[in-house]
This record gives sequence, structure tokens and C-alpha cells, in this order.
Amino acid sequence: MSELSIGQVAERTGLSVHTLRFYEREGLLTQPVRRGTAGHRVYSEGDVDWLGVCIRLRASGMPLTDIRRYTELVRAGQGNEVDRLEVLREHRERVLAQMDELSECLKLITHKVAIYEGQLGLREHVPDCKP
Repeated sequence: MSELSIGQVAERTGLSVHTLRFYEREGLLTQPVRRGTAGHRVYSEGDVDWLGVCIRLRASGMPLTDIRRYTELVRAGQGNEVDRLEVLREHRERVLAQMDELSECLKLITHKVAIYEGQLGLREHVPDCKP
């Protein structure tokens, strides 16, 4: 099992050292972060994989409270899959609604770009805005 320092994990995940410490304090890791002989944090590949899940959930707009809840369910082990599914289904609905809203925004922006390109004689190919 490879052991990674907080700096190595920061580099691999793109999260800052400060954010990694924050995630640990907030209970967003499925396992407690181990400490090496000098007291430094020691991460595993599993920690990096889980942080990847957290990063994607956060990037998709999932609130930290929901990520914490999901993490707690995963940490608790088998038997709560229905609860995990519910957390993810609710978030999926929010993401789909965001995507619909962004699609409408893109249509408006594309329309405005086409108007200005037409006025300036810059007729370029306008991409289809269908989702």
C-alpha cells in the first residue's frame, strides 16, 4: 500500500493543503487520516480515490452537508444503500435542473452572438444549442 503525504495528495487532486485539512475536519473522508511516525498526515490511494468522488460531487454543486451525509453513510458500511441512493437521486435532480437552466442560458448567448456577428459581418458557424 503506497503512502502519500498531504503535499502529494494536494498535487494529485488539485486541492490545496488547506482544503485537504478542511475536508478532514469536516468529516468528508471515509477513513481517519493516519499519522506517520513524525505526526504527519499519511494518505492512501483509497483516500485519493474518495477525494476524487468528493471533488466531482462538489463541482456538481452538492452542498458540503450532503457530501458529509453521503460520506457518513459510506463509512457506516453495508445496509444503508437505500439512503445513499436517495442522497444521490436528489442531487441528480438538482444537477439535471442546473443543466436545463444552463442550456437555456447557452441558447440566449448563442442567439446574441449570432446577432452581433451578423451586424459586424462576421458570419461564423453557429453551433446547434440542443442539449
